[in-house]
Amino acid sequence: MTRNARPLTGKVALVAGGTRGGGRGIAVELGAAGATVYVTGRSSAAGRSDLNRPETIEETAAMVTAAGGLGVPVRTDHSRPDEVRALVERIAAEQDGRLDVLVNSVWGGDPLTDWTHPLWEQDLDTGLRLLRQAVETHVITSRFALPLMVARRSGLVVEVTDGNTARYRGSFFYDLAKSAVIRLAVAQAAELEEHGVAAVAVTPGFLRSEAMLEGFGVTEANWRDGAAKDPNFAASETPAYLGRAVAALAADPDVMARTGQALATWGLYKEYGFTDADGTQPDWPAHWADALEEEHGPLGDPL
Repeated sequence: MTRNARPLTGKVALVAGGTRGGGRGIAVELGAAGATVYVTGRSSAAGRSDLNRPETIEETAAMVTAAGGLGVPVRTDHSRPDEVRALVERIAAEQDGRLDVLVNSVWGGDPLTDWTHPLWEQDLDTGLRLLRQAVETHVITSRFALPLMVARRSGLVVEVTDGNTARYRGSFFYDLAKSAVIRLAVAQAAELEEHGVAAVAVTPGFLRSEAMLEGFGVTEANWRDGAAKDPNFAASETPAYLGRAVAALAADPDVMARTGQALATWGLYKEYGFTDADGTQPDWPAHWADALEEEHGPLGDPL
């Protein structure tokens, strides 16, 4: 039992892109720590996004509340500045100007990622759309949300990425988007430091999202069977692991010491002691060193 089982009680968070995957895991674990969490995205009970997946922001918000926080779903297209401005104005009005945690987790790039062709053979419009969806949305959201944190001289911005090294990620536009998100954290940290607001990038390891489970033909109940298709799946982690990493950072009174860094679940669990949903502590670099380094080379040092 921790000294304070709900260290984020009274805190307010915005998880942009909280419908599914890592965003959902973060939202729920912030709720479990006691926070009020605004869950935003385009997939709603009122209609699906162009990803056409079944998860909704209302479902995530209900999970936040069930975990012990308060989930507030707000359908928002983060590529539209007017919608993001309205969202932040609503948070300011409902929470007396308070915003303690901003999580930029908007992605939506899976159907846009070309894993087969090099840049010169890819469709340019599709690649640029991926960048707008995965990078510009983060910029727009921070532009409107940061003034609430600056005014209070406190808070944490989390940019969710994939990988925290300079290693190429397998597709030009995917690599550019995920690398750019790390740089967004660095740039925000530089500008926010004098205002007492921290900004970091955080990556999971092999994330066992809803889409990944479907792709492996398994559910969370029998997920280990997916290792028959790819042995590396045995080293995967749930979105809750990422969520607990972010919740630990948000509750850390010394989080400013980490501002500008690219962090990962596999490093943070060693410092904060959290576990995945099943009580394990997945460590992707350790698995890489044991199973993949000989064929693919070192994973690389953190940026």
